[in-house]
Amino acid sequence: MSVIPLLPYARRILERYSVDSACMERGKLLPVCSNQRMNSYLKELAAICHIDKLLTTHCARHTFACVALEYGMPLETIAKVLGHTKVNMTRHYARLSDRAVL
Repeated sequence: MSVIPLLPYARRILERYSVDSACMERGKLLPVCSNQRMNSYLKELAAICHIDKLLTTHCARHTFACVALEYGMPLETIAKVLGHTKVNMTRHYARLSDRAVL
């Protein structure tokens, strides 16, 4: 099990769902929808915001990893957050980001 530091706002969101019966029943910290449902939400948001790029959960994970690197998050931590078993799986994000702090 990993310990990941959270901002206060993120902690409040987790606390809000800590007593949610659906989350407790599924053993999840947050309500989780399928990738298909999440991708349709992302498409809807892209249309509302006039974003021409196809947004997907894969794109969101990739963006998170690149931004986290640029803000100085250690590669090992990003690997844990993304659920990668080896840091080498995450290392390609460092090559994509020229502002990454390694």
